[in-house]
Amino acid sequence: MHAQQKINSLLDQLNTVIVGKAARVQDCVACLLAGGHLLIEDVPGVGKTTLSHALAHTFGLQFARVQFTADLMPSDLIGVSVYERGQESFVFHPGPVFTQVLLADEINRASPKTQSALLEAMEEKQVSVEGETRPLPQPFFVIATQNPQDQLGTYALPESQLDRFLMRISLGYPDRQSERLLLAGSDRRTLATSAAPVLSGAELAELQQQVLAVHAADPLLDYVQDLIAATRSGRWFVQGLSPRAGIALVRAAKAQALISGRDYVAPDDVQAIIAQTIAHRLVPVGNAGRGAVEQVRAMVDSVPLP
Repeated sequence: MHAQQKINSLLDQLNTVIVGKAARVQDCVACLLAGGHLLIEDVPGVGKTTLSHALAHTFGLQFARVQFTADLMPSDLIGVSVYERGQESFVFHPGPVFTQVLLADEINRASPKTQSALLEAMEEKQVSVEGETRPLPQPFFVIATQNPQDQLGTYALPESQLDRFLMRISLGYPDRQSERLLLAGSDRRTLATSAAPVLSGAELAELQQQVLAVHAADPLLDYVQDLIAATRSGRWFVQGLSPRAGIALVRAAKAQALISGRDYVAPDDVQAIIAQTIAHRLVPVGNAGRGAVEQVRAMVDSVPLP
């Protein structure tokens, strides 16, 4: 099957589970094809967990879910060594992080200590337990959900952790027609888990290689650098983007280009994913009643196209 057909069948299947959110679903697929972690921030009950289930099943990946709570310990996530009499030695029992897709539900309810244990897994694709480094399965994705910051009992994610997420998306409430389908239809969670995988591990790896092979011409990279420079100018944001964020932006744009059926990145691809890829890493200056996403869009409008 051609890459384009595979991507289209991925999107079709996900859109039957998550109705009326085609643009957000496409962002999620771009994020995973680019090999990045995904943060879904929204109020409870709009389908964050269902979307995560559907992504793991459709991509054909091994899946584990952890409900983050204030008393969740790093060892609950990573695993623990237990002394076994029969073997007269300590035996490591791996935790739920040893999977291909880890759904970290309500990640901002866990303590900073547990969040930092996840940070190593996200960045290094490995965990250190009792002085020993253990690699995680490949591929390894974290799909985290979080409730808005103003809800009770939440810890804000530190900047270093937010920076490890390639994208942050918000689903929002469904439109009337989509909500009618939800009210009248079958349980979406059942649909998500009964969906047949569209990709094998090898096919996913191949698509990820194709993303890396998408061409970014010099004028396009100049445009990306102009956008990064604008974030650092002090006019729009308190602090600008890091080089790592710039690399993430190019990778996400390449994935967007591949989904659109092109082997080169166009400025449209950058504009389509820039807010989801950089807004969570930035704090707007002198909050003019605008959130980071609106501020990013205003900034993009001010930077001339190549």
